Amino acid sequence: MMLNYEGPLYRPPSEANSLIFQVTLGCSFNECSFCDMYRSKQYSEKSWDEVKMEIDLMAKQLPDTRKIFLADGDALNLDTEYMIKIVKYIYEKFPSLERISCYAMPMNILKKTPEELKKMHDAGLNMFYLGIESGSDIILKKVTKGAIAKTIIKSVNKAKDAGYIMSCMIILGLGGKTYSKEHIKGTAEVISACSPNYVGALTLYLENGIKQEFLNKFEEPFIQINDDESLEELNNLISQIHTKEEIIFRANHGSNAYTIKGTFPQDKQEMLDKIEWMKKHPEIIRPEGIRGF
Repeated sequence: MMLNYEGPLYRPPSEANSLIFQVTLGCSFNECSFCDMYRSKQYSEKSWDEVKMEIDLMAKQLPDTRKIFLADGDALNLDTEYMIKIVKYIYEKFPSLERISCYAMPMNILKKTPEELKKMHDAGLNMFYLGIESGSDIILKKVTKGAIAKTIIKSVNKAKDAGYIMSCMIILGLGGKTYSKEHIKGTAEVISACSPNYVGALTLYLENGIKQEFLNKFEEPFIQINDDESLEELNNLISQIHTKEEIIFRANHGSNAYTIKGTFPQDKQEMLDKIEWMKKHPEIIRPEGIRGF
């Protein structure tokens, strides 16, 4: 017997081998115009009886589990004491467990007190995945992110101060051609100001269900960047990130035309050199037909 997930079910690429428990369904905000992950669901929270039953079931079937991801998009919206109860029980049932993680919105981190964040971390919640998307307030407002650059920086630093590993995502091309320069400038400033442990760069890919909604948020015609411009955004982003802290950087998502990876600050020049090489070798591009968000 396996878990009866209520689809669609999403998890970060790095949680591919993790056991997933749906402690919430959907997303309590659910207004980001670039994301249709949870549009088909109404946000709700699973009862303790449901969660406990699923934990007990999987503890018998997969007792050696090492990583667990708490879905859906908004597990951190749970009451702090409820989250602690879930996390502690999971560790009781999975003796080999090394990590519990979940998605986190800036607003949800900021709603928690430093003490609440610390208590959840001490219980065993180790890692948050947070979407920065852009560091430009103009773009963040247009895509209805529910956060501005200042609050994103504050939320990431607040979580890091409480001991969390922070893995953050940005989206190349989110401002289109019109806002490309300020999108990258602002995004590099946000990353430099909070130095997440991990940064992943995706490329904007509009699903048909939300494409028109996204485009309607821009008063001027939204012109998507092409692959050359995407590579130039990547180049400018890496160039403008300045940090003394280690950031593991990846631009190898399935939505990207090109693949770049390295660690700031030591690999910065090497990544820039590779991009210069890529500009001269367009044959290594990932075909459009196999890209996806």
